[in-house]
Amino acid sequence: MTDLEKEQKYSQLVKEATALLDGESDPIANMANLTALIHETMGFWWTGFYIVRDCKDGVEQLVLGPFQGPIACTRIAFGRGVCGTSWQRRETVVVPDVEKFPGHIACSSESRSEIVVPVFNGDKVSAVLDIDSRYLNTFDETDARYLEQIVKLLN
Repeated sequence: MTDLEKEQKYSQLVKEATALLDGESDPIANMANLTALIHETMGFWWTGFYIVRDCKDGVEQLVLGPFQGPIACTRIAFGRGVCGTSWQRRETVVVPDVEKFPGHIACSSESRSEIVVPVFNGDKVSAVLDIDSRYLNTFDETDARYLEQIVKLLN
């Protein structure tokens, strides 16, 4: 896909996501529909949300939320792997080659590159959008910019 084609796809995706979430306030329903929309439109290998939850020991963890793709890790600790790092840094993390990311959690050996975008509720990270590709170097600043716009629709 060329850079122009990617821009056009994402531009349309933002419009569709805006319309899809209009009037719906349930966060899980919105995450589920966004996951399906992004996954189908962009053809990614794995697309989903991990939601910040209090666990029985009082420590917050990322817990698997709505997703599209093969089975996934259920819980991820703060600062662990790409998802936990995005949560800890409070910023989008783009990983061209997951095998070169220190502490990468290999939920599947088929994942080769990844992007994780934090979802904010006020000033607190409430979830992360995690997208994996079977190919190296799938994600770039264009993906980051548009996916950040899309997750802002959850507020």
